[in-house]
Amino acid sequence: MDLFSRSWTALRAAVAELADEDFTRPSGCAGWLVRDLVCHLVIDAQDVLITLATPADGEPTRDALTYWEISDTPPTGDDPLDALTVRLAAAYGEPCLLKFHLDDVGSAAGRAAELADPGLRVGTRDEVLTVGDYLSTYVMEWTLHHLDLIAHLPQAAPPPAEGLARSREMLEQIAGSGFPPSFSDADALLVGTGRRAPTAAERAELGDLASKVPIYLG
Repeated sequence: MDLFSRSWTALRAAVAELADEDFTRPSGCAGWLVRDLVCHLVIDAQDVLITLATPADGEPTRDALTYWEISDTPPTGDDPLDALTVRLAAAYGEPCLLKFHLDDVGSAAGRAAELADPGLRVGTRDEVLTVGDYLSTYVMEWTLHHLDLIAHLPQAAPPPAEGLARSREMLEQIAGSGFPPSFSDADALLVGTGRRAPTAAERAELGDLASKVPIYLG
């Protein structure tokens, strides 16, 4: 729960520090500008609020690792929901409006997470998870999107080290194998999720893991 809050707070702070011109730069998400990614974060925050207010009966059907839908193909940005996000982002017009909405809804999502009982069960995407597992998935979500946000903004603050380390650990568990120690946590996540291609030297170091990555999480 604490790691969720730290990751989310750091990501929102990074958005708050963006200059207006940064919103028209490309992000690390295929087909999305930074403004599109920030709009997606608003939608994510709404999803957190909705899910935490949706109690569920029965045993959990997913956990923090099995929550993810694994795809063999990378996202292209052409999915109808992705395209809707782009239109919504453009409709904001001014970056300050996006910043305001993210701060408003994002703060509420953060407070709701802090108040939630990690042992309660909630429903999302027709699945049942404990609150603790659900929020753990968002440590990965926030960390990856923080890397996406700063992909072309080298002066921006990176995600918290503990969020990077935990996200790497989860990705390694999903892959069933660890990344070489020479990989930084950020590089393991970027290469492991297909956000950048490995160099020739990195591919050689990956060994058998090279056949398992990238892993496209949805």
